[in-house]
Amino acid sequence: MPDHRKQFLDFAVRCGALKFGQFTLKSGRLSPYFFNSGMFHSGAQLARLADFYAAAIARLVAGEFMLFGPAYKGIPLAAATAMALARNHGRDVNYAFNRKEGKDHGEGGVLVGAALRGRVVIVDDVVTAGASLAGAVRLIEDAGAVPAAVVVALDREEHKKDQAAALLQKHRVPLHAVARFRDLLEFLSADARHKESLAAMREYAARHGLGAAP
Repeated sequence: MPDHRKQFLDFAVRCGALKFGQFTLKSGRLSPYFFNSGMFHSGAQLARLADFYAAAIARLVAGEFMLFGPAYKGIPLAAATAMALARNHGRDVNYAFNRKEGKDHGEGGVLVGAALRGRVVIVDDVVTAGASLAGAVRLIEDAGAVPAAVVVALDREEHKKDQAAALLQKHRVPLHAVARFRDLLEFLSADARHKESLAAMREYAARHGLGAAP
């Protein structure tokens, strides 16, 4: 596992954003772990998280692009990542986000920030059932722009046969992640303190066909 992924997972655990136990996901599935980007709630934590996103984008997304953050968690992620791209990689990119409720005064509409133009990279925390992703893709395409990639902090790798996978395939949008489920298994296997969590994760992987555990 590359060092940047190990560093990110360690950071997520220390911040309480990555927890182990028993959790019910939005889909209703029981999971032995939970990732919540809302736990990166200090200025220093958000800045460090954005550094990881920006490094992944700089490494994986070529050409010109802007950022889009789906409401709600994608909003601070897009703004902070735009700053990190400028600060760390010399890339001054535009960003935008949406409201979940339309506004009929002032500038109106559901979009805030730069106009959606050209290639747009969607920045979010995770991909689950795909409803938020579908809404983001629809907004981008309705504006005449192109969804160029989706970048998340943690790819649970559970979307291979669901709505999100079908959507990404239909629109030919690549999914990139700072770290993936398989990286998380490797991270846990390297630390004896996580022995119990690793056993539950391996069982989860086997039950849901998420690939061979290390």
